[in-house]
Amino acid sequence: MSNAISKQEFARRRQRLMEQMESDSIAVLPAAREKVRSHDTHYPFRQDSDFAYLSGFPEPDAVMVLIPGRDHGEFVLFCRDKDKAREIWDGYRAGPVGAVNDYGADDAFPIDDIDDILPGMIEGRERVYYAMGRNAEFDKRVMGWINAIRQKVRSGATPPGEFLDLDHFLHDMRLFKSAAEIRLMEKAAGISAEAHCEAMRACAPGVHEFQLEAVIQHYCAVRGGRHPAYTTIVGGGANACVLHYIENKAKLKQGDLVLIDAGCELEGYASDITRTFPVSGRFSKDQRRLYDIVLRAQAAALEAIAPGKHWNDPHEASVRVITEGLVELGLLRGSVQSNIDDGKYKDFYMHRIGHWLGMDVHDVGDYKVGGEWRVLEPGMVMTVEPGLYVAADNTDVDARWRGIGIRIEDDVLITKDGYRVLSSGAPKEIADIEAMMAQ
Repeated sequence: MSNAISKQEFARRRQRLMEQMESDSIAVLPAAREKVRSHDTHYPFRQDSDFAYLSGFPEPDAVMVLIPGRDHGEFVLFCRDKDKAREIWDGYRAGPVGAVNDYGADDAFPIDDIDDILPGMIEGRERVYYAMGRNAEFDKRVMGWINAIRQKVRSGATPPGEFLDLDHFLHDMRLFKSAAEIRLMEKAAGISAEAHCEAMRACAPGVHEFQLEAVIQHYCAVRGGRHPAYTTIVGGGANACVLHYIENKAKLKQGDLVLIDAGCELEGYASDITRTFPVSGRFSKDQRRLYDIVLRAQAAALEAIAPGKHWNDPHEASVRVITEGLVELGLLRGSVQSNIDDGKYKDFYMHRIGHWLGMDVHDVGDYKVGGEWRVLEPGMVMTVEPGLYVAADNTDVDARWRGIGIRIEDDVLITKDGYRVLSSGAPKEIADIEAMMAQ
């Protein structure tokens, strides 16, 4: 459980969710499972974000049950029983007693008893909230419990008549960050921003991409952000034009730019930062001109962020600035508006301005409501990441532009007055980058 999120906050989240559930209902949420890496070794366990958001419970092989109005307590947790022999090998288990004492469960039972206990909790409820189709193996177990109830209909058992999904309610809750969540995300962004600074200082011709990746991960890990929020991207030269480049094995060359997209996860919350800088420490004239377009596009996007603005406003602002810059430099021909209307800019700027950020790096939350772009509100956190990518094989442009990829990405909190950049510790002005690298 995150030390920064209190038991009281987890309880408030569960209560708020149950207030939105239909009457006479029950919600069933399984924890994440351990995943095999190879043979008998596993990937590091990472709890399902919805499960973690509502409970803070960090173990696999668990099931959370929420039953509004239940006399014996509304929050029930099934989890692994205490097992001293297994704990010697695999580490501490909370057990049912710990689930109650440490994680606020009203009732807790061994996971091995779930087939005997949970059908009785479901029986008589009109509605079951469960994300069917997300976990095929657990889907079969849920349907097994329902069928067991159906087989007892002649004895008076009443199976539920409706399955509903909690995602709409739960993910809308996760979209709005509490003060404690914002503090965590700002700390994660601060650690990651300084890690980018360390990578700038360590960069030089002949250094491999993976060495800068190691600098980032080492800096984050020793400050508590042990796990990356996503696979780190370090793309030198034309590799920066591959949006999700993760090979990170090339040697950096004099005269090239290098793009680093990296951020740590801190106590379950993600950061996501991209910086692009010259391998040699100094931007060339042409690199400066393209970089300046992206920087101005980000500034325009940030100015379009405020409560009452729509999700698409920052993107449209960035598109206009980038298209104007491309036309000015001759990479696009014709009027700015015609290139926007025809989507010609997408040859160089093919992604959107950003995404929601939270427990997941591409966090949950609707981007449209009722078919219209969502209105920005205080407490939301998003990325702002315009880019320009001139493919190495793009023969429609002058050779001097080819193979240059640039992205500038920050983590941005919408506030009551506008916005606050959480990742401002990583320099992005040309003079500041060159000064940092000169150190």
